[in-house]
Amino acid sequence: MRTVLYCRVSTADRGQTIETQLHALREFCKARGWTIAKEYSDVGVSGSKERRPQLDQLMKDAAKRKFDCVAVFRLDRFGRSTRHLLNAVAEFDSLGVAFVSLSDSWDTSTPAGKLLFTVVSAMGEFERSILMERVNAGIRRAQAAGTHCGRPKGSGSAVIDLAAARSRMGNGESLRAVARSFAVSPSLLCKRLKEVAV
Repeated sequence: MRTVLYCRVSTADRGQTIETQLHALREFCKARGWTIAKEYSDVGVSGSKERRPQLDQLMKDAAKRKFDCVAVFRLDRFGRSTRHLLNAVAEFDSLGVAFVSLSDSWDTSTPAGKLLFTVVSAMGEFERSILMERVNAGIRRAQAAGTHCGRPKGSGSAVIDLAAARSRMGNGESLRAVARSFAVSPSLLCKRLKEVAV
């Protein structure tokens, strides 16, 4: 299997080195008889950043199907965000690329690993659904208590003397000029005039 290795360390000056990760990954691939196609390393880059030079290149190469498997030393070396990790692994899965995390025993090249990924993905989706449900319940409760939710009312709640506006426009003043005098947009004034006409 054509395998690529991805390594990351946050700092290059505090005794951290990618060599520890690379050594373990190389030995792992050797034991499995996998061919190492390329090694990608981001040094001095935080794991909280989804955009990293070498990771970005890895994703581009995956889209071109240049390899069959991505191996990392530990999940947090790839990404600290669960959402980012799940999205990336889902993308690999759609491309037919396996994902292996050596220290976490996560291996989507095996049936058990694929099952684990499916369960974790489902839990992530469930967590997002629960969060949305809580947010929507909070909005409904606030609205029931009379609190405005959403965009600020701003000019939408502006008081417009529609009779005066209609009269001024009847005397030849432009819609734009009349709207400006009420500090509203021409489209809002037009909408209000239509509502009254109906």
